[in-house]
Amino acid sequence: MTLFGKISTEIGVHATAEKWFKLLATQLHHVQNLADRVHGTKLHHGEDWHHNESIKQWTYVIDGKVSTCHESIESVDEANKTISFKVFGEEIEQKFKVFKVIFQAIDKENGGAIVKWTIEYERVSEEVDPPYSYIEFQHKCTADIDVHLLKA
Repeated sequence: MTLFGKISTEIGVHATAEKWFKLLATQLHHVQNLADRVHGTKLHHGEDWHHNESIKQWTYVIDGKVSTCHESIESVDEANKTISFKVFGEEIEQKFKVFKVIFQAIDKENGGAIVKWTIEYERVSEEVDPPYSYIEFQHKCTADIDVHLLKA
């Protein structure tokens, strides 16, 4: 069995791809106020939330328990409304050698958008389950955030 993997989900949302991309590319610190499962975030290292060298610390609920991780932006592709995040920290690294979250927002022809979340990972051992709970987490957070973006 391979330790490497990739899982993706596509979620239909009502807000435009531009609103979604703008939030995650320029207003990431607001997510803690928009998603029930995100309890807080702070700038851990750096001076700018959206600089590739900056590190954010997130506190969130996954699998029913409060967890923490660090995150940094690996790349931003404005043309394709795609952002790649590196996720790390003690709790992540106990299970995964590599954990990357890729966000993409794609406009639908009839309004709204598709939000695509992809998780690329490498488990530390075969005993560690693939990160399906993180896909479920992304579904819940996406629904919470979409409600807010419709009001904005």
